[in-house]
Amino acid sequence: MQLYTEDLFNYKRLKTREVSVGGLLIGNGNPIRVQTMTTTDTMDTKATVEQTIRCIEAGSELVRITAPSKKEAENLLNIKNELNKQGYNTPLIADIHFTPNAAEIAARIIEKVRVNPGNYVDKKKFEQIEYTDSEYLEEIDRIQNRFTPLVKICKEYGTAMRIGTNHGSLSDRIMSRYGDTPMGMVESAMEFLRIARYESYYNIILSMKASNPQVMVQAYRLLIQKMDEEFGEIYPLHLGVTEAGDGEDGRIKSAIGIGTLLEDGIGDTIRVSLTEDPELEIPVCRDIVKRYTKSTDIAYEPVTEKINLPYSPFVYKRRKSFAVQNIGDIKVPIVIADLSKQATISTDSLSSIGYNYSEVLDKWSIGDMAADFIFVNENAVDFNLPGTLQVVTTPEIAAAKNDNQFVPIFYSAEEFNNSSYKHQGLNFVFVDIDSTLSEDTFAAVKNKPNVVLCLSSLKQNAMQQIRKAFIYLEQNDIKNPAVIVVDSNWQTADEHLIHYGTEAGALFLDGFGDGLCIGMTKDAYNGFNNVNTGGRNYNTNKTAEQFMNNTVFGILQATRTRISKTEYISCPSCGRTLFELQETTAKIRAKTNHLKGVKIAIMGCIVNGPGEMADADFGYVGSGVGKITLYRGKDVVKKNIDSEIAVDELINLLKENDVWLEPKNVN
Repeated sequence: MQLYTEDLFNYKRLKTREVSVGGLLIGNGNPIRVQTMTTTDTMDTKATVEQTIRCIEAGSELVRITAPSKKEAENLLNIKNELNKQGYNTPLIADIHFTPNAAEIAARIIEKVRVNPGNYVDKKKFEQIEYTDSEYLEEIDRIQNRFTPLVKICKEYGTAMRIGTNHGSLSDRIMSRYGDTPMGMVESAMEFLRIARYESYYNIILSMKASNPQVMVQAYRLLIQKMDEEFGEIYPLHLGVTEAGDGEDGRIKSAIGIGTLLEDGIGDTIRVSLTEDPELEIPVCRDIVKRYTKSTDIAYEPVTEKINLPYSPFVYKRRKSFAVQNIGDIKVPIVIADLSKQATISTDSLSSIGYNYSEVLDKWSIGDMAADFIFVNENAVDFNLPGTLQVVTTPEIAAAKNDNQFVPIFYSAEEFNNSSYKHQGLNFVFVDIDSTLSEDTFAAVKNKPNVVLCLSSLKQNAMQQIRKAFIYLEQNDIKNPAVIVVDSNWQTADEHLIHYGTEAGALFLDGFGDGLCIGMTKDAYNGFNNVNTGGRNYNTNKTAEQFMNNTVFGILQATRTRISKTEYISCPSCGRTLFELQETTAKIRAKTNHLKGVKIAIMGCIVNGPGEMADADFGYVGSGVGKITLYRGKDVVKKNIDSEIAVDELINLLKENDVWLEPKNVN
């Protein structure tokens, strides 16, 4: 545990080995590189070249192209020559699954090959679930014999390689010994890395991808520790969340997974896997990376204290706290909607955060993504609220209301201590975590049964500051529930999503946080304009409040701490895709997005889809041109359905498994 945890409070890029991909240097403090993957048929040279050029002109520094068989691998030469003819020399990557022969061809043509250790040699049949030690070693020998020729070719031609583990495509052998775990992902890659090192081949990048950001982050942390322990050095790391989806959810999930690691200086190249045109991934990548473009000396204000961790960063465990009303202990994290910048608060104000009022019926309808609290500061609330909603306001207003729906917020422990009014059941209290933490910091609020802490930082390394505060709480047996508060001063919707996802998501992944409140600075709020620009396919001209409320629920959903809506695990499409992925994803989402807590995977092809959809409840997977196979978990239930009726068949499958609700019955 020592390497990863030796300094969690100073931003510093992790020292990694330098790797050249066609002259582009990755690792060893070089800039974090951004990349994407084409979605065209690799045999369509013209379309692939045109899309690759669009990706390059959008800023992609590497472009990956699928090569599922020998013919696609051979056609990479035509693609490369045409790109060179038009003046483009960006390094290309061949994406290989199941076909070593294709990898060996591609490695002689282009700058990098990506292999998946879960299916490069192994075929996932789930037939053998137990391996003796001798059987296990025989499998390792088989892998060495089949993988070594590729290693030698890469070494001879100066070709780089990515050993890319996917959570959902671990081999039977790995599953038998390690299970579907981050450690299994790490060992899957290490087996291949050991073989490469035995051949004195080092031009390697590694990745540990999963659709679950929590699994992904833990796997990368474990991989770092394992490489350091075994080799005394770290290879460059490619970061990505597989099948992140599209729109806001895809960006939030990607920011949480990628941003959590980048905040700790981990990661040398990234790809954001969105179910959108590949060139649209690049602006999101660049928005993530630009947070770390300053030098390591000035990127963040240093925090010099080093603290022994009272928790494991490799295993999720929620911080223990006592309950204050509906906050803390085992209760799901609360959501506080910031309405403080609205000039007046009315019933219409609440429509953006999940509450809709009918004057005719004089009733409130409450959605699945309805906030638990609203923060109004000094603004008056002069109407009858829905009974499930509470108001966070000044102590003076809360005292005047003398109503359990109105609770006070104090901006320091000292203010709370000196106040003549304290709510009997619930008080929110900010504490100063940007100064040196000591007993005096928390003395006035420590373990008070009616106090919920609010943790926020104004420093550049805000996430690390809040993490430091949570660690201090753990070490000093302070069990008050704590709400994480994050403000954004960015401008675009993408920038806000990345900021919130990175700073808040990183903390929730480590088990911190009993609630979340996000806001915008005055300038950011006044300039907010969530419209459809730049080709992005998400937006409904939301208000800032609606955008922030959706984002909070998206962060909690992606970190698996509060499930409030349907989750879609949707691949970003590639040349193997057997149906119109974006259109189909939108169609399935439109018909199923009311099914709270159901995870549906929409995968483009049978080659890698069943593995990569990992922990989905149901799967919709292309199995041939115009043909779909449906899964329940990892089990096939309906094969080769015509795509024209496949969505209806998916709904029938949901009904058969008692998870379907008619939309009119929701809410």
